[in-house]
This record gives sequence, C-alpha cells and structure tokens, in this order.
Amino acid sequence: MKTKARLALALLALALSSCSPRGDSPVVLHFWAMGREGEVARALLPEFEKAHPDIRVEIQQSPWTAAQQKLLTAFAGDVTPDLCQLGNTWVPQFAALGALAPLDARVAASPAVPQADYFAGIWDSNRIGDTVYGVPWYVDTRLLFYRSDLLAAAGFKAPPQTWAEWQRMLAALKRRSGPDKFGVLLPTNEFEPLLVLALQQQDELLRDGGRYGNFRSAAFRTTLAYYLDMFRMQWAPSVSNTQISNVWDEFGRGYFTFYVTGPWNIGEFKRRLPAGLQNSWTTAPMPGPNSPGVSMAGGSSLVVFKASRHQQEAWQLIEFLSRPDVQRRFYDLTGNLPARRSAWQGSELTKDPRSVAFRQQLELTRSPPKVPEWDRIATEMKLVAEALIAGQYTLDQAVTELDVRADRILEKRRWMLDHAARQTAVKGQP
Repeated sequence: MKTKARLALALLALALSSCSPRGDSPVVLHFWAMGREGEVARALLPEFEKAHPDIRVEIQQSPWTAAQQKLLTAFAGDVTPDLCQLGNTWVPQFAALGALAPLDARVAASPAVPQADYFAGIWDSNRIGDTVYGVPWYVDTRLLFYRSDLLAAAGFKAPPQTWAEWQRMLAALKRRSGPDKFGVLLPTNEFEPLLVLALQQQDELLRDGGRYGNFRSAAFRTTLAYYLDMFRMQWAPSVSNTQISNVWDEFGRGYFTFYVTGPWNIGEFKRRLPAGLQNSWTTAPMPGPNSPGVSMAGGSSLVVFKASRHQQEAWQLIEFLSRPDVQRRFYDLTGNLPARRSAWQGSELTKDPRSVAFRQQLELTRSPPKVPEWDRIATEMKLVAEALIAGQYTLDQAVTELDVRADRILEKRRWMLDHAARQTAVKGQP
C-alpha cells in the first residue's frame, strides 16, 4: 500500500510539473531590422545572449522598400515584433497609431542611454510632443562633398560657410568650366537638398500644429528662390540622378564640383575614384543663410512596440546596442555613423577629416515636420520644385501649389485634431 501511495504521488507530481511553465525556458525576442543592418545586428547578438542567457533574439530582415508596409500590416493584424529598427521620419506615423511604447521612464532610469550623449537634433526626431518613442541607433545627415582641387583652381582655399559665399564660388566655377560643366549637382528627383536648405530657416514648413502647409511663408519663398537660382544661372544641371550614368565617374571627371549627399558616399568615393584623385576631394558642413547651417536629422532608431509582452527584455537589447563599444563595432561592419558622441571617441572616425565634417554637422541638425504625412508632403515638394525648374510654374505659383497639395494631404489630420479637441471640450463641461 505504501509503495502504491508513493508511486501515485510521484505520478501526480510529474503530471503537475509537466503542466507548469518551465522556469528555464528563455524569452524569445522578435527583432525586425532593415537591409544590411539586420544581418550585421545578428553578428552582435552572441555577446548579448551570453550576458542574458534567459533571452534569445530572433531577427527578421526586411528590405527598406517593403519595410514600412510590412510594419503597417503587422500593426493592423496585431502581430508586431517586440522591437524594431525604424527610420526617424517613420516614428511620428507609428506613434500616431499608438503602436509604440513610450520610453521616457526607461531612459530616465537607465545609465546606459544618457540623453546628453546623443546629438540633440537626432534625439529630438524621436520625441513627439513631450514623449520619447525611440533611441537613435545610427545617424545620417547631408552635407557638401566637393573637389578641393577644382575649388582651389577657381580661387578659393576653403569651402563656403554662407549662402552668399557659395553663390560666389558657383559663379566662379561656372566661368572657369564653361557650358558643359557645373558647380553643383542637385538631382531634380531628390527632395533632400531643398529640404536641407528649407530647414535652415526659422519658419516652420507646416503651421498651426501641422494642420496646414506654410510654403507661402517669406522664409520658404527665399529658400526656393535661392534653390531655383542654382538652375537658372546654370550652376546646377537640370537632371535627375537617373540621367547620370555614374555619379562617381562624373565627379571624378569634374562634371560638377559640389554634391549634397550622405555619409555612405565616403566609402563609395574611396572605392570608385582613381588613386590620383583621392587627395582631391573632401567634405564640409552645409553653408547657411548667414553662417554654417543646419542639415536634416536622419538615421534609424530602435523602438519597442506597445503590444510586446517582453518590453523589459526588449529594452535590455536596446541598452546593449546603444553601448559605445557596440556602436563602434556596428560602424566598422556597416559604415553607419554612431548615434552617441562618446562612440566617436577613440575610433577611426576622428582620424578621417571627411568623417569629422559629419561629426561637426551632426551638432547642427533639425528634424523635418514630425507628422505622419510628412513623407507624402516631401514627395510633393520634390514634384513641384521639379516643375518649377522646368518652367511650368512661377515662384508664386509653386509656393501656392505646395500649400494646396499639403493642405489636401493634411485634411484628415485636421479633422482628427479638431475632433479630439471637441471631445476634450465636451468632457470638460460640467
């Protein structure tokens, strides 16, 4: 009898233990990353998983061209990952959907993510209203790449710091080069150069809390006129980047002297230009209306989804990927610029003057308007500017058309904001 009783108790204990969750099962974190960043992040994970044996990370890579729609579909189907890489200009869209977890409390409590160590303009791109939704992972901005030998031959020893200086240089380069070469390449199918110039003005591109376009403002009119003059004076060719077979070859043969582009082209120019030209080009921060100017705050950030059941573990991974030493390794593997100032210290970046210019520019960056509709408005800005350059609009017509298109895109936003205001007013009534 005693033997049978012990056997029954043992079987009962075994049954109960099999129905209980295993205490040693690791938490599985689902991390979505875009492009090559996902591949590289996977190489960094063994160290994290060794330090956190209770966490296992599964990375899913997506091409940038499909990533935004994939994330929207995942949100609609309630199958978002625990955390993901998100382009900075996408943060407002997913924050407006209520998809992202606020990170203010975690940032405040974490010595591993000190806000003061991040470039202010980049950090601000992750703040919507008073709430932080993302931590910058790597940074991006635009500035001047230029042929220092051609600029010197035109009589200038240093790059421009103001718009007026840049115009004088472009005029001198044109006089020297003749009709078949140009001072600057501003591809007409890219909105970024115009956006950079517009962000250097004090006026906002959208007004009334992002309800309406503000392109008829005096500041934007001045910017657009300056941009248009580049083409009217034939300092810039009226071509898109698809009309240039090889931008690196054209830069090498002197088809243009200045080019507004991003940090990925440092490596491209080093690889693609002949050895004899490697000492003939460099980079410089953007000139501004009256002094060195700001540029656009870009890059990617790490966000946690509100629906995640493992937000604490996701935050631990963000803390790991934010470490200066890990950011330096990430740069070595991808060429993406570190988001933290301390990650630049003691790295190869500080020894390369072409990268140092980006370090300087990152202290002067500004976010585009933080509304979910901004990408669509930026596309319209590009289309209208392209039509202006082609002579299809006057300057007055162009800024009016931009406001009309922006206001149309923002119509739903206005309705939602006004509806929320009415609901708040009703709730506040006695």
